[in-house]
Order: sequence, then structure tokens, then C-alpha cells
Amino acid sequence: MRLAGGLIPLHSSDMAPTTNSLIPAPRSRVTALLGPTNTGKTHFAVERMVAHESGIIGLPLRLLAREIYDRVAAMKGANAVALITGEERIRPPTARYFVSTVESMPLDVDAEFVAVDEIQMAADYERGHVFTDRLLNARGRSETLFMGSDVIRGLIKRLVPGIEIVSRPRFSKLSYSGAKKLARLPPRTAIVAFSADEVYAIAEYVRRSHGGAAVVMGALSPRTRNAQVAMFEDGEVDYLVATDAIGMGLNLNVRHVAFAGLAKFDGRRTRMLSAIEVGQIAGRSGRHMNDGTFGTTGDAPLIDPEVIEQVEAHCLQGLRKLQFRSTRLDLSSVPGLITSLQAPPPDTCLTRTFESEDMYALKSLYADPEIATAARSPVNVPLLWEVCRIPDFRKSLPEAHVQLLGHIFRFLINDGKLSPDWLAPQLARLDQTTGDIDALSQRLSYIRTWAYVSHRADWLADPIHWQERTREIENRLSDALHQRLTQRFVDRRSSALRRKLKDEGAWHATVSEDGEVLVEGHDVGRLRGFRFIAADLSALTEGRALRAAAKSAINKVITERAFALCAAPDDAIQISHEGRIEWRGEMVAELKAGTLALEPRVNLVRADLLYGKPRQHALERLAHWVSRHVEKGLGPLVRLTRTARLGAARGLAFHLEESLGIVPLAHVADLVAALRPGERTKFVRQGVRFGAAFVFLPAMLKPSRAGLRLSLWAIHRGVMAPPSDLAGAVSTDNRSDVPTGYFEALGYSVIGTRAYRIDMLERLGVEAASRSKKGVFPSDPKLLSMVGCGRDQIGEILGTLGYRPRGKNESGETVFGAPKKPKYKSKPKSRSSKPQSQSKPKVDLNSPFAVLQNLDVAKPKAKRKRRRRKNQNQSGQQGVKRDRQVKRDRPA
Repeated sequence: MRLAGGLIPLHSSDMAPTTNSLIPAPRSRVTALLGPTNTGKTHFAVERMVAHESGIIGLPLRLLAREIYDRVAAMKGANAVALITGEERIRPPTARYFVSTVESMPLDVDAEFVAVDEIQMAADYERGHVFTDRLLNARGRSETLFMGSDVIRGLIKRLVPGIEIVSRPRFSKLSYSGAKKLARLPPRTAIVAFSADEVYAIAEYVRRSHGGAAVVMGALSPRTRNAQVAMFEDGEVDYLVATDAIGMGLNLNVRHVAFAGLAKFDGRRTRMLSAIEVGQIAGRSGRHMNDGTFGTTGDAPLIDPEVIEQVEAHCLQGLRKLQFRSTRLDLSSVPGLITSLQAPPPDTCLTRTFESEDMYALKSLYADPEIATAARSPVNVPLLWEVCRIPDFRKSLPEAHVQLLGHIFRFLINDGKLSPDWLAPQLARLDQTTGDIDALSQRLSYIRTWAYVSHRADWLADPIHWQERTREIENRLSDALHQRLTQRFVDRRSSALRRKLKDEGAWHATVSEDGEVLVEGHDVGRLRGFRFIAADLSALTEGRALRAAAKSAINKVITERAFALCAAPDDAIQISHEGRIEWRGEMVAELKAGTLALEPRVNLVRADLLYGKPRQHALERLAHWVSRHVEKGLGPLVRLTRTARLGAARGLAFHLEESLGIVPLAHVADLVAALRPGERTKFVRQGVRFGAAFVFLPAMLKPSRAGLRLSLWAIHRGVMAPPSDLAGAVSTDNRSDVPTGYFEALGYSVIGTRAYRIDMLERLGVEAASRSKKGVFPSDPKLLSMVGCGRDQIGEILGTLGYRPRGKNESGETVFGAPKKPKYKSKPKSRSSKPQSQSKPKVDLNSPFAVLQNLDVAKPKAKRKRRRRKNQNQSGQQGVKRDRQVKRDRPA
């Protein structure tokens, strides 16, 4: 802030403690304003500069320089402010204030005030020597101000004797919040990655999970960067994905900084971030008086606890060395220039910088015989050095950049100027807005190099034309790149809704007659029955807000639908073969397996928004409808199960209910034998037939009822069963594409390659038994028509029933006879030997018709005699067993 009489607020640990004291500014002084991020150092420097008649401020980034230029131009007028960077120069003739990058500071200008921001960058391997030179040599007539981190305090006091150190505390608190998943990062988060590929991958994920992200990288032009930052600042997106470029001077409304990695490539090797770098980047969180947090995300490891403690307390270890390269150059020859550049530093706290890009280019070009010959002239050495200092914004192979510099130097020494015929095609190749993000970014980096060249007025015949040409191309590429970034990483619909919510505080939601749910005119889903089907909102942060906005309208409509369903007549509700219950043409529920097949359970389909009494009433209404639907379709079976019974009759009724009216006799033979005569009669009166192989209700075999039985069976078993198209056919081919038990559920029994209706098999069994009384019998058409099979299959069926071929008759037809009765061999001479029975014919015991092997076709009188003899034998055997037991129990 500007104070009258040149007064500035100070709070210095190097001076006597004061509280909000005002210390008069000396006539000429050097001050270091040190402290963590968010202390207002840059803002203070701008205020001090405009308080003087002239001033220069050097900033670490072109992006920040453009931001400060716009601010100072608004304060002093555009004609009084100049912007000087490598790629952009705006220098009105009446300019008194110069805003520039540190490398481009116009040191030939005699200004009252000079400031250098982020002075701790003097320790950087690539650019540090430039900051060190400004620290040692850049001075204003009245005031010089260096701003930066407190880590440079010790070295700056050593290198600049008598400098005044002013400390500034951070406005807000910065704390560590641990690791978080990308999907769980809070709004207003800046995610920091250290490569373009990482930035793009993270931004793509944030788009899917949170609706979109702005992208900021150092390689972006100010135009693209400002457009991206504007989206974040205006609330169109809540997330920013950036490189460590945001760690210097970019003031954003960030509440949390998440490190997606803790290692970076510094131009020479990949190394871990230092505590100073972590603190610089994390300090972007929490602007002005708002507290901030930092942590890690993704695959980044946890930050070391010692580093966390240093960052939170703003007590970082001081720097030990600063980078140095001599600025006292010997321009008489190239070897002399190289030697002067490699001169030793004047202090032990300075270290000679590694070979930089311009030094590498100088040595490489001097190795070219043609250029070495031209550089023998002392006049060309400064020119060669200026050409070598052209930045490699393309970051391509060093050899490619050196080759470009060689072409430029040859044009300058041969023609004195760059040829327009050579320069025009170079720019024309870049003036294309097609391609993806990488292609546009690469063209932007190329045009930055040519923009730097265009501002060398002595190298071009018409520098204004080429400056305008490069600026036009850069703007077009910047706009195209911003458009591509937005298309790829931002959901525009989500951004529009977010802005609407921010402006008005609420969204208006409606539900149309056909179930379309609209929020502020945007289609956010459909209401189908009691289901809300969202329109691709699950991956967006706004999905929750949209559903919340639509909830008030949806809840009212769903409640009204629930009460309307309760009042609807039965014929308004339908059910599909798969068990889906539909009302008004929309599925509202489905059947699930219950305790019994006749009693399926009703389950509302995705009715999460229907709860309380309306939900309970809807379930009760549908359950009542399903019960009546089953009773109407399977009435005889339902009435059978509701009849009170005891003992064996109750067990048989349970088996019939469980198997939906058809049960093999072999499964209930004991229960049938234990039935009392009156109980058997009651079953018969209720439609139950006791066959030779099955106990069943013939009414359940009707096509309409068979289809319902199949549906209930499939639901109870939890299998997919296709609808039946048999329509009462007596037989059909067996199929392999249906689940096991499919034909049995329809009332068929599978024999061989075909399935036969069980009532027709019972009729066939009765007919075969009647014919076998007279002897053997052929398979005439009457038997074939009963079960709808050919002569090849009838033998298999009769064989299952126990009948065997007995040769052929006079017509050549195969004849069948009843199973032979077992015969016993004559007793052997030894009385201890028991008679051995003849082997019985093999019968498939797994067949439901296995009980037919015991079918007695003898005369009634002979049957009674055999039964009486059998009972006597059983009584005798029981008496013998009792006598033996008595003997064993008698005491010795």
C-alpha cells in the first residue's frame, strides 16, 4: 500500500521489535522482504513502485508479469507502463514503469525503484545465475526491494552488506491434511503434477469424477492461461490441474493443494522435491485470510513428517549455495567469452552454474568451421552470443535448436537481416489451428521462439510486421488450445448448471407427463414407474446437486403414483413371464423367490425415492394382486393347499404345493400308502389323480396354467426359462438350451430324445397293462398316437414302463410283453441253503415309472392268495426275530 511521506509498515526480526510501526524510508536503501507465501509481498512491491516516479519490477514468470502489467496499467495508464518479456514487448515511448521477467529486466534504464520477486530462485540450477546477478548488481536510485522466501536470509545478508531484512507473517494458517483419493478431493483444489502427460491424465479423470478441471502449465501462453484460470475463478470448475508453475506468484482462490507426485525432472535428473519446493507450492493454498490445506493424492507417496513440520511452521532450512555466472564478458573472441563465462565466483557461498543452454549452443556453433571463421572477427562475437541466448521454448533436441541458431547466425552475418522469404514459410507452417492439444502446444512453443526473434529490431527489416504476425498466430493458437482443453477436460453442461446455482442459489426442477425430469431446462433423467434413471450424472459432482434439486419434484410425483397404484383395478396391472410387474406400461416391481413357489416375494424396482407409508402401501397392494393372480391361474392347486389335513394327507398336500401340482409317485409312495380311504377320496374329489407313476392335478396341465407354473418355477429356482410354445402338445423334442427341470415344470417327462405329457404316459401305461393281460401285444397306431411318437420311440417308452420286446408277430411287427415274474431254483440237498431267485430284468430306477415293475396283472383270486401268503411269511419272520431277542436278553 502507498503511504504519505514514503512510510512503509515493517515487522522485522532483524530490528528492534515494533508493532505496526511506521519507519521512515531512507533516501536510498536496499530492503529484503522475506516470508512464506500469502504474505502480500508482490502486492507490496507494486504499491512501492507506483509510489515512485519510475520503477522496474522483475518477476519469475511471463504469466505473472502479464498479470502485474495489467494491474499497473490500470493504475497509471497504458502509456506509462511497459511490458518486457522474451516473447512479448509493449514499450510506449513515455513508459516510466517497466514490468518484466527477471531475465528481460531493462538494466539500462535508470529507475528510482527496482524490485526482484522470488529472489530465492537464485539457487535454481537453470535460471539461478540470473537472479544472483540481479541480487548483486540491480539497484534503484532511491529504493531496491528483493522479495522471496525466508530461506535466503543468511546468504542475502552476507552478499549485500547493510541490507535491511523485513519479515512478513503469513495471513492464514497452512496445515497438512494427509492423502486423499482423486475422487474425494474437496472443491477448490489445485492438483499439482510434474509432466504434461500426468496433467492431462489427471484432468481427464477429474472431468469424469467431478465434471471438469482447468489446466495451467508454464508452457501455456498468457491468453490460454488467463482463459483457463478464469473458468476456475468464476466457479465454472472447482478443480485446477497444474504443474509447479502455480508455485510462483499466481494468486488463485485455492483451498487445498494436492500433490500427485513428489519427484520432478529438473533438466538434468529426476529428483525428489525439496522442503522449500513443497512449501512454495503448498503455500498457494489459502489466500489472504482463508486457511489452506495440502496433502497428496493418486500414487504420490506420503510427505515426510519432518518436511510437513517445516512447511506448517514456515521454518525451512536455509539455502547454502547460490548459482553464479559472471556477467563481465570478454567479447573479443569466442574462447575469451567462454573463459569469462566460466570465471570463478567471488564468494564461497556462490557456486558456478552448470553448462546452460546458451553455453552449449555457443560451444556447438563454434565447432562449425564456417561459423568459427566468421566468429574470428570481434564484431561478430557479440552477435553470436546474442543468437546463442535465443531460448529453446520448444524443448526439443539440443542439436535441433543449435541447427536453427546456426541458420539465423548465417543470415545475419551474410545479409545483415533475416530473409523474409525464409522467415515467412517458418511462420506459415505454425499458423494452423487443427490438431489435438499436443500439436497445438508444440506450435505455441515454436511461435514463442519466433516471437522472441521478432523483438530483435536490428535483425529484421520490418520488425513491427513480424511482431504483429507472431502475435496473431500466438493468439489463434492460444484460443484453439483453450477450446481443446475445455472440450476435453470440462463438461459444459455441468459448468452452466454450476454457474446458475452460484448466481441464484437454487435450481428449478419439473417432471413432465411422460416422466422427463428437467432441472433449469436441462434433461437430467427419466422417471419410469418408481425409478429415477439419471442421464449420465453418476460421474459428476453436479450429479448429487442435480438429484437434490430434482428430488423435491420427484418425491411428490412418486408419492402420487404410489397412491394411484393402490387405487388401480386389478386389470390395470400386468405381469410378464419373467415376473416383471408393470403398471401404466412401466415396470414398478418384480417377483423374487419366496418360501414356497406359490408365494413369491414382491420387490419394488429401484424405488429408493419411495419410502415410508406410501412404499408400504404399494408393496401390500402388489402382494395382494400377485396372490389373487396366482389363485386365479392355479385355483385347484391353491384350494387344495388351503384344505386342513393331518398326518400323511398333510404331507402329500405339501409335496403337491411345493411341486406346483405334479409329483412323482416314487417321491411320495410312503405317504400315499399311509392314506386312509376317506383321505384318498378327498384328494380325488379335489381333482388329484393317483397314477401309476405320478400323483398330479390334471387341471395343472392346461396350457394357460402350465405357463404360469413354469414362470413361478423359474422365479423360485432363480433360473431363466423361455416361455412355452407347446400349447398342450402330447410330446415334443428335448432341448439342451433350457434349464434342468424345464419340461417337468410344464408337466412333461423326458424319455430319451423327447418329452411326453405325463397324463398321456399314464394312459399309455393303463392301455399297455390291459393288453398285456392277454399276452404279447404289438405297437399299433393307437399306442403311437397316444404319446405322439414313432415306432422307434415307442419301444423306449414301453421299456421305461417295464415292458420288453418278445420277438415279432406274423406281420413282422415287434411285440411286447409284461415283465417276467421271478422264478426260484429247486432247493439244493443241503437244508441250510436258501433258494436263489432268478435275475430280474434291468429297470431304470431313476425313472418315475420304475414303480410299474410291481404292477400286478394277475387274476384277483390269485392276487389275494399271494397277499395272504406274504403276510403269513412276514408274521412268522417277526415271531422268529422276537424269540431270538428274548434269548439274547435272558440272563446267563
